[in-house]
Amino acid sequence: MCKAPRPGVSKTRLAAVVGAARAAQLARAFLLDSADILRFLAPRYAATLTAFHTPADAEQEIAALLPGWALTPQPGGDLGARMGAAFDALFQPGIGCALLTGTDAPTLPPALLELLPAAVAAGADAALIPALDGGYCAIAMARPLPALLDGMPWSAPGLLDATRARAAAEGLRLDVLQPWHDVDGAEDLDLLRLSLAAAQPPGCSPLPPYRANHSRVALEAA
Repeated sequence: MCKAPRPGVSKTRLAAVVGAARAAQLARAFLLDSADILRFLAPRYAATLTAFHTPADAEQEIAALLPGWALTPQPGGDLGARMGAAFDALFQPGIGCALLTGTDAPTLPPALLELLPAAVAAGADAALIPALDGGYCAIAMARPLPALLDGMPWSAPGLLDATRARAAAEGLRLDVLQPWHDVDGAEDLDLLRLSLAAAQPPGCSPLPPYRANHSRVALEAA
């Protein structure tokens, strides 16, 4: 699920502090790093990679950033409606698990992301990786589950708790994995820098392409 990295469109909370152009530069890096993570994992699952993008006229822009990906514009509605449409599109015959991520967690470890389809394969109806702000970074489902998406407090600290409560009310098994951090506002950039520094101590060899190298370069350009 991605926005075109355009000034005034992407990372508006971040833009309020660092400026629209700088926020768009960082958003582009986060998008590329998030794509690298999924591109690294996709062959293990024979997975199809699809970018559900907004705005609708960003297809050429996103195609240039994500060559080889299938592209689908997001419909109208709140984030839950747009995620629901994405899951509906992903669940073709024979698909037993679909996974959605955003582009706000560029250091998300591939090993943690792999636990999502593993949880579904082990019987979970859905599994998610919580974000430290009370939302979540990624979610996998065994089938379309609109009950987990409809009427949720999106972009609010209570999203995770509301999703847990909805799953319990619907009799669904929701596996909640280890939390990770995402980047919404300028205050999150310091944690991102710490995460990047921990991933590659000075003097180490270059990191694999999925280890947020675009974000590293973008931050250093500040």
